Amino acid sequence: MAFIEGFVTAIPVANREAFLDHARRAVRVFQEFGAGRIVDAWGDDVPKGETTDFYRAVAAKEDEAIGFGWIEYADRATRDAASQKMMSDPRASEIGEMPFDGKRMIFGGFEPVVDHGDGGRAGYVEGFVGAVPTANREKFIVHAEKAAPLFLREGALRVVECWGADVPKGKVTDFHRSVKAGDDETVIFSWVEWPDKATREAGLESLMAEMEAHMKDNPMPFDATRMIFGGFEIVNDAHG
Repeated sequence: MAFIEGFVTAIPVANREAFLDHARRAVRVFQEFGAGRIVDAWGDDVPKGETTDFYRAVAAKEDEAIGFGWIEYADRATRDAASQKMMSDPRASEIGEMPFDGKRMIFGGFEPVVDHGDGGRAGYVEGFVGAVPTANREKFIVHAEKAAPLFLREGALRVVECWGADVPKGKVTDFHRSVKAGDDETVIFSWVEWPDKATREAGLESLMAEMEAHMKDNPMPFDATRMIFGGFEIVNDAHG
């Protein structure tokens, strides 16, 4: 089964080019270690929320943008082996110093439970993080399976919903705190790939009324007020 390593980062806006250079160097190393597709996206339409949001998730400062990204592996064993190599293999030093505060980066491993569409040609991505009662796993999957075709119909290229499988708790920030997850909840990491921002905006506008009706028959099996979301420009998309 495929396995996803998901990341959210606060990056100084002035370091955008340095971040892109760092990401490209990281691609070469991670793919040598077994990674497949690697995507990095730069915050473009990331709203601030009343309870939770991406900014609070990584304690972002006023001069920082939000980075959203993921690495796709063939399975968890390949990802675990890659993580081990990152800590011990000399080639990891080729990536260089992070152009952001790594202590505030949040990360974790996730199992895809819904994955529809070919993707891979995207220029824009809608990213989500949420907390779902662990007992509602199957309800969440059913909900997501019903919703995905609606996005694809409106021009989305791929819809992926992932269930937390190896999501560590951190000293400063982590995925659990980002959505105020309780002990009986599991963190989800999800995204919708679009060709571009214009297609995403038109698609969401077209879906708005329909989704409201859809939610009555297919309600979210979790607290949506704690879900964090935003639109991101894909700035690095490397395929293994």
